[in-house]
Amino acid sequence: MNAALSLSLPSFARTLREHGLTLPRTLLEILQINVGKLCDLACQHCHVEAGPKRTEIMRSATVERLLELLADARAIHTVDLTGGAPELNPHFHTLVRESRALGKTVIDRCNLTVLFRPGQEDTAEFLAEQGVKVVASLPCYSKANVEKQRGQHVFDPSLRALHQLNGLGYGRPDSGLELDLVYNPVGASLPPSQASLEATYRHELAEHFGIVFNRLFTITNMPIKRFLHLLEREGRYDSYMHTLLDAFNPRAALGVMCRNQLSVDWRGQLYDCDFNQALELPQGGRQRSIWDIESLTDVERDPIVFGDHCYGCTAGAGSSCGGALA
Repeated sequence: MNAALSLSLPSFARTLREHGLTLPRTLLEILQINVGKLCDLACQHCHVEAGPKRTEIMRSATVERLLELLADARAIHTVDLTGGAPELNPHFHTLVRESRALGKTVIDRCNLTVLFRPGQEDTAEFLAEQGVKVVASLPCYSKANVEKQRGQHVFDPSLRALHQLNGLGYGRPDSGLELDLVYNPVGASLPPSQASLEATYRHELAEHFGIVFNRLFTITNMPIKRFLHLLEREGRYDSYMHTLLDAFNPRAALGVMCRNQLSVDWRGQLYDCDFNQALELPQGGRQRSIWDIESLTDVERDPIVFGDHCYGCTAGAGSSCGGALA
């Protein structure tokens, strides 16, 4: 039997009620766009199961519609681009350039190695020219740990990419070019303290590799898709879910990203977050796309769709696309 089906947990909604919590949507401020599942890597913890053989990719008409909606969404200050490797989408430059022209902060969730793929020779310079904030995945400062999670021959090009970004000013004081790193635990455990781990990263990367960055985000591995399959193979799903449940933090729950963020997939379908998108749990409990709404703010009236995976965002210090919550 599938371990995910055999475990009996109190529902996330019940846990919220037991703590006297309601989590309505607030003002929509962040639009996260998954531009496709094509990626040059196939990371062990990837919740969208991206990889080199995936063919799902956002087309130009979808990009154009998103830009139309963004033009009227003044409260949205940030466009968060993810994938797959967002840079591999042929319309990536257009989406970045036009979003910046609208005055939006743009985040590129970069896996670093993509910067050395054919056709990406000018990507780092383009990101710097557009003032894009780079959030780069580097699950450890140790080569062994990085390659255990992301595959062989990934650590060295990741460091080369960080050197390239540093050379353009990323991560350096007063440059205006922000470089943040992302840590995911290698296995079935919660991340350590974000502040203390950031200090360790800063020392290790500067001391051994001459690399600087702005902030470190610690993100909990979500018990869905590829990481779920790993937990099941290792017989650790039940224990991991109980770890998350036992560490439920009401303060973290109040800050979950789905309250002020909307997620859009490569087809233009709407979701409360990237994790719900991976599980195909539609925003508001009904399938809608960007062509079915007149304004992005239409979603602010809808309830958030929760599931057992939400324990991952609310355990310990909490976890979001911007790191710890509490």
